[in-house]
This record gives sequence, structure tokens and C-alpha cells, in this order.
Amino acid sequence: MGADAASRLAGTLRALADPLRLRMLSMIATSPTGDVCVCDLTTVAEVSGPTVSHHLKVLKDAGVLTAERRGTWVHYRVEPALRGAVTTLLESFAPATVDAAARTAPLGGLADAEETLTRIAGRLSDERPLHDPAAVLTVVRESYTALARSSAVRAHLVVNTERFARQRLADAQRAVVNARAVPQILFVCVANAGRSQLAAALVQHYAGDAVVVRSAGSAPAAAVHRAVRPLLADLGAADDAFPKPLTDDAVRAADVVITMGCGDTCPVLPGKRYEDWVVGDPALASATGTRAIRDEIDRRVRALLAELLPDLPLPA
Repeated sequence: MGADAASRLAGTLRALADPLRLRMLSMIATSPTGDVCVCDLTTVAEVSGPTVSHHLKVLKDAGVLTAERRGTWVHYRVEPALRGAVTTLLESFAPATVDAAARTAPLGGLADAEETLTRIAGRLSDERPLHDPAAVLTVVRESYTALARSSAVRAHLVVNTERFARQRLADAQRAVVNARAVPQILFVCVANAGRSQLAAALVQHYAGDAVVVRSAGSAPAAAVHRAVRPLLADLGAADDAFPKPLTDDAVRAADVVITMGCGDTCPVLPGKRYEDWVVGDPALASATGTRAIRDEIDRRVRALLAELLPDLPLPA
């Protein structure tokens, strides 16, 4: 990095290096409307209005935020040119820094994985005789490699490899033979460690076998966020939840693709229904904030299921 670039970057990082500023930036970045009134930003912490205004000015002077006056109040939004960088900061860098699981040294993988992967491929080939056994083994190897790159829970790596490979083979078969007896929903976020996991678990909780549901991440985390695990446990999904990378087959097999903060990384294919749900990231939220995010996802999931499965009984 050159000296000039390092100097400019350091100035921006200094502007960000304050807990209240980061919380305000998070609130603005996750607003469904893309901007937040200064009157709402004063609720982030128990500080005075002038203090909030000072911190917003620091972020604005650093070029991170832009401001627009509308009548009495000023509204703030993330500078469009920095939107991607702010998303990366809040949804990839920050959770990896804060989550203790990401700092835990992972256990080693299998000393000799090939024999185990071959056994897994044999079981999956028996389950799906339409697939070429050599192709099944390739999928199993790729699944193991993809999960091993990021998984922090190596004790479950073999089990998760089989689960992930089974999903991938089912998605590939569905895409080819167009076996769409029930709708399939794919939830995609950055880390597949919070929002998309919650959404998938809620769909499974309400719809059961009436829907096929998948979740994936454009940059999967090492593990599901700690704050989310109890919420998944309440839905009976904690044991099965692990971050998975996004695959083309998962998109091809889906009827509805819901993105949640992953930007343009999800392939856009014809004939698919796409929605983008702007909801907060539970990775860095307080316990109250995490429950609020869960409730917002729950509301959206019930609305989606009511549309896809109008005869499905749902709670009010």
C-alpha cells in the first residue's frame, strides 16, 4: 500500500473508530429506506442530541455519510460509492472480529479424507441412482473442500459434508428433471450465519415438508453466530445449522430467491422470483436487537408462505 493511500484510509478508519459511530452507521446501513432521520439516531444510545450531531458530522466529513434536509429534520445515508465497503465492514469484517468462535483455532481436518469421502459418495450414489457415481464423488469432494475452508467445527465436518453434498445432489436433480412438486425457497446472505439461517428455520418450522428450503452465504462464516444459536434451538434447527457456500445448483433449483444483504453476488437466472429483504444483521446486535430482527424475518416469512401456500395454517 502506498503512503498516500494509507494516509487516506487511516483518516477514514479514525472516523469509524468509535462505538457510537459504528452503531449509528449500522442503523443507517440496514434501514429499509436507505436513510435514517437524525431524530431516530438519537435513540441509539442515551446521549444528547448535540453529541449525536457531532458524531454524524465526523462521519460526514470523512465521506462515509451524506446528509439531506427534509423540512425540520436531516436524513443521513451511506455515501453510495462506499456502500459496498460499508456492507463488507459490517457484515464480514466486524462479525469475524467480534465473534469468539472465529478466533478459536480450528481442529485439523481428516488425516486421510479420501477413504471417508468415498464411503459418503457410495451412500449417496445408492440414494440417487440417477447420478453417475464418479460425479457424486466429485460433488462430495468439492463439498468437503468448500466447508473445510471456513468451518470452525471440524468435529462435524464429515457429517456436514454429507448433508451439504446431499442437498447439492437434490438441487441438481430438481433443476434437471424439473421435479417441482413443492416450491423451493433459497435464502442468501453474506455469512449464512444469521439472517438466512433464521429465515430457513422459520420456513421449516411453519411449513415442514410443504416447502423445500435452502440457505447459503456469498462468503460463509466459520460458524453460526452465537446470538442466533438459541433462536435456532427454539425452532428445532440448531443441530442442522451450519454455514454453506452459495452454489449455482441451489439457485437453479429455487423457485424463490431471497437475498439479505449479499448485493449482486447471487446469480440472476430467468424464470426465478427474486426479492431483497433489508433486515438488520444479528451478528453484532444486542439480545433485544436480535429478537427484533427475528420478529421482522418471521413477519416476512409468514407473508411469503401465505402467498406461496394459501391453504397453509399460519399463526396470526
